[in-house]
Amino acid sequence: MFSKQQLIDSIRQKKSFLCIGLDTDPEKIPNFLKDFPNPVLEFNRRIIDATHDLCIAYKPNTAFYECYGAKGWQNLIDTCNYIPAANFKISDAKRGDLGNTAEMYAKAFFNKEISGMEFDAVTVAPYMGSDSVMPFLQHKNKWAILLALTSNQSHQDFQLMENEEGALYQQVLQQSQTWGTPEQLMYVVGATRGEAFAKIRKIVPDHFLLVPGVGAQGGSLEEVCKYGMNADCGLIVNSSRAVIYASDGRDFAEAARAEALQVQQTMQTELEKHGFLK
Repeated sequence: MFSKQQLIDSIRQKKSFLCIGLDTDPEKIPNFLKDFPNPVLEFNRRIIDATHDLCIAYKPNTAFYECYGAKGWQNLIDTCNYIPAANFKISDAKRGDLGNTAEMYAKAFFNKEISGMEFDAVTVAPYMGSDSVMPFLQHKNKWAILLALTSNQSHQDFQLMENEEGALYQQVLQQSQTWGTPEQLMYVVGATRGEAFAKIRKIVPDHFLLVPGVGAQGGSLEEVCKYGMNADCGLIVNSSRAVIYASDGRDFAEAARAEALQVQQTMQTELEKHGFLK
């Protein structure tokens, strides 16, 4: 389990709200690792060993594992189980289906007895409504992280469509609050959205936001904090490529740590600026 208060305590202890995305591509990892029996798992282990004290969370994107079939799925299980218990574990699976199917997805990521792994949270697409989200929320002490306003270029195709009740992403934020509490629900909001965080905080002032798009995608951490931070910090900011691919040499883990440390120090400054660290 990982409660909201535990997240807040972890942020305060580590002076960080960094999430490291383990989007591990076998084509991008250092060549020398290919001499190991399991290059992907060796890469992930070394990244985790080098950075776990600087981040509060890890977020494997399941597509980078699923595409390799049974071996890739086993790598996801082994990676999940290797992440220390003190770190929040997010399965970036972006699932979105109904009823029994959604429940099976929830069991896959939450029930270790069935699947062999246990994440604390799963990203979920809410387009099909509450039926696609509620099965995740029925698992005690687990989180559903709903896609709200994403960082991809074509987000405007649907997310910004408006009617008299506002933009679609705003309606998702508003309606979904009737499904669960800030102890169960988070929202994905892309760092490249800038001032939209101010609008979002008017609708969901108390929820945590998972924020991709800082680093390689060019999002501004300072802007995210200016408009998105609340009294509990309320932010989990993800960086994937900028950290895990900081070097393609034998020093890749050390380079990842150096990059994560730089982000953590910037985050500490922002936490102090906003009065979270006293």
